[in-house]
Amino acid sequence: MRAGGSVRLSVVVPAYNEADYLPATLASLFQQDYAGGYEVIVVDNASTDDTAGVAARLGARVLQETTPGVCAARQRGADAALGAVVVSTDADTVHPTDWLTRLDAHFADPGVAPVAGPCRYADAPWWARVVPPLWFAAIAVVHRMSGKVCYLTATNVAFRRVGFPGYDTTLTQGGDEVDLLRRLRGCGRIVWDAGNPVCTSSRRMDQGLLHTLLVSFGYHYALNLVRSRLAPGRPMTVAPPIRREQIASSRRRRRRWRTGSALVVLGAVLTRYRNR
Repeated sequence: MRAGGSVRLSVVVPAYNEADYLPATLASLFQQDYAGGYEVIVVDNASTDDTAGVAARLGARVLQETTPGVCAARQRGADAALGAVVVSTDADTVHPTDWLTRLDAHFADPGVAPVAGPCRYADAPWWARVVPPLWFAAIAVVHRMSGKVCYLTATNVAFRRVGFPGYDTTLTQGGDEVDLLRRLRGCGRIVWDAGNPVCTSSRRMDQGLLHTLLVSFGYHYALNLVRSRLAPGRPMTVAPPIRREQIASSRRRRRRWRTGSALVVLGAVLTRYRNR
């Protein structure tokens, strides 16, 4: 907890087996230039590694949530928050030093309920360096033209604790973004701050564009939300975690595929040249 009077902001970080990523995340949170009081809550979602120990040693307030799923973990943190404003982020995300200062400045307007912003992806594949920035730019354009926010990312959003309707804890992927946005729309005006991005891991995109569209987004995200509307209380399984060793293996496979493809193309060109 940062000194500076009473707690104004409560930063909630859900974490499942995130001991590798948490140090960078917490370092960026404890290096904020925010002048007020704030706390950092890490909600250990039944981790089997040293997530809770790492978080405690680095100065976070650690809570336990045994129900699997990011919405249950975020709700546990929101319920225990001491601050008037709850800030949502992730355990694999780093934040600019003025992140909290910019977020809190918007709440000077009593009509503002949530404040959201974009994210960038670290070490992203080529398509993830193009598509997400275009997506977030489109959100900013819609917000400027209509005042509406059509999407928010759970790694960069803050909302007032009083009046917060809560997460749907029966949901897994998507419940903390699409469903949360739906719930927050009735709380007040939503602000999109395009100039306050965070930088998050691109590990969920590392298995390729098709896997991201069809499996990560299509199955675990979109289909889960549709099913929750058709059959409430019957959530789909949580998407499997992606760790550093899986990322390294995926990148090695991509490099071998690119090398093999290049050799095949080169061989075809040489063969055609010899036959001329």
